[in-house]
Amino acid sequence: MENRSEAVRGIAGCLVVAAGGAAGTLAWAPYGRSGIFGGFEGATEWNVLWLGLPVMALGGITAGLVLVALAGRKWRRALGAAAVLAALTGFGVAFDVLEGPPPACGPGC
Repeated sequence: MENRSEAVRGIAGCLVVAAGGAAGTLAWAPYGRSGIFGGFEGATEWNVLWLGLPVMALGGITAGLVLVALAGRKWRRALGAAAVLAALTGFGVAFDVLEGPPPACGPGC
């Protein structure tokens, strides 16, 4: 009986982490669409794809890992995953991975 409950917790953990990755990718989608297809004068912002998508997907996965570790009362793992999440956030802010295309020029251009 113990093996079955362990298996159920493992499957639930995998589902939470997968949902985190999907949520990160879905949160990236509006920025990705505007950066790739709606660039200024037809220019494509590839940083949105090459930097933004991995940071958002890995951020969602890491957030899921934090939740799974907290639910399992594994405090050191949760702290480590939270540190990785903070590092990903810092990387995303430093490189402005969700920058997207520049705004359209106003009437003064």
